[in-house]
Amino acid sequence: MRKVAKLLLSLGITAAGVLVVLVLWSRLQAPTPKAPDEEQAKLESWRQAFSETDLDLLARVVRAEAEGEPYDGQVAVAAVILNRLRHPEFPNTIPGVVYEPLAFSVVANGEVNKPANDKAVQAAHAALNGWDPTGGAIYFYNPSKTRSAWIRQRPVLKTIGKHVFAS
Repeated sequence: MRKVAKLLLSLGITAAGVLVVLVLWSRLQAPTPKAPDEEQAKLESWRQAFSETDLDLLARVVRAEAEGEPYDGQVAVAAVILNRLRHPEFPNTIPGVVYEPLAFSVVANGEVNKPANDKAVQAAHAALNGWDPTGGAIYFYNPSKTRSAWIRQRPVLKTIGKHVFAS
């Protein structure tokens, strides 16, 4: 783009004219919108790697851990679980991550066994479809509920609602 701008300026085109040309050119370079079928396929692509049982467990954890939190905070809880799947220090399945000993208090207290609500299912879908509001967090905690000094020392990436998301 800089080369094009310099060329236009050298031809005597004003800076405003250069700006108009660059804006129009960038619009021409924008990707072509995908067909609705392609968009739907992308939204359902998580089904290639995860089952309905995985979705249900993920949504139940979201409900148990983040019910009452903002929607993006619920998606963030699901994203943390999915981020752990890709991290070498954690199991590589949703049940493996969720049921890892001492990983989630909602497993120990049985809250994870209660059914998910619609909002938690939607949040789990959003995370499975690639939305990660945390920017890659592998931990989260509620500072008013945890006594763990270790978790509080993790680098904070984002705070959403009452949860802190960390790496």
